[in-house]
Amino acid sequence: MSNEKKAILEMLLCAALWSVAGIFIKLIPWNGFVVASLRSLIAGITIYICMRLMGLRYVFNRNTLIAGFFSGFTYLCFAVSNKLTTAANAIVLQFTAPVFIVIYSALFFKKPVRKQDLAVVICTLFGISLFFLDQLKPGYILGNFVAIAAGMFMAGMYVTVGEINEQERFSGIVNGQALTFLVGLPFVFTTRPVFSGSAILCILILGVFQLGLSYVLYVKSSRYCPPLACSLLGAVEPLLNPVWVFLFDGERPGIFALIGSIIVIVSITVWCVRGQEKAENKQA
Repeated sequence: MSNEKKAILEMLLCAALWSVAGIFIKLIPWNGFVVASLRSLIAGITIYICMRLMGLRYVFNRNTLIAGFFSGFTYLCFAVSNKLTTAANAIVLQFTAPVFIVIYSALFFKKPVRKQDLAVVICTLFGISLFFLDQLKPGYILGNFVAIAAGMFMAGMYVTVGEINEQERFSGIVNGQALTFLVGLPFVFTTRPVFSGSAILCILILGVFQLGLSYVLYVKSSRYCPPLACSLLGAVEPLLNPVWVFLFDGERPGIFALIGSIIVIVSITVWCVRGQEKAENKQA
């Protein structure tokens, strides 16, 4: 098997592992901060072990510190939002990260906004607005805002880690796991979660596979997986996540949230595809 085909399979498996977050977070009867904290503790250990097995050493510098800040709050906000709103809302609203990258680039790096960038921002913001027409309860509304914050932090993570090397990228992810663990740790003692067998099994699956090995696969696949394939395969996560929750937990997104999800996913996927096609045409 060629490196490219292997990388595509790794990315597909990575997206599939990411997609099970919603169902397992819903199945654990703990506070969202507790889930985030213990999930990241296990994931951080998993990633560090994989780093050592690959011959990479942990480094702590400005790059890994910044990457850890953005990635850590991405993990935290996503886990908490899953407890406050539907899994579909949480994952699709986090999937808006590319839109925030456009906004950050324009505000902080003074990069010009192209017409297609502006169009996808408008379409995505319209799709997001539909999420707030469903389940008009304080908890759901707060959860939607937290999920949007996850997308904002994820965009910051992409911007900050885009140019760093593989060793720093892994180290930054480990720093993010450590940050999430420390922020959520006080809630382990204040909420006193019940450590049942099923809850422990679910948190182990989340930590080792959903957040640990998935990021190892992502970093490895990014060396050979074509950007267009990564964009398309990454869209598997927001498509599968609510499906698993519906099948195993019976949670159904509202009609407005469903329409908003379609608008957001289609807008961002088409934007990524067209952007990559233009980049490839320029190179040719």
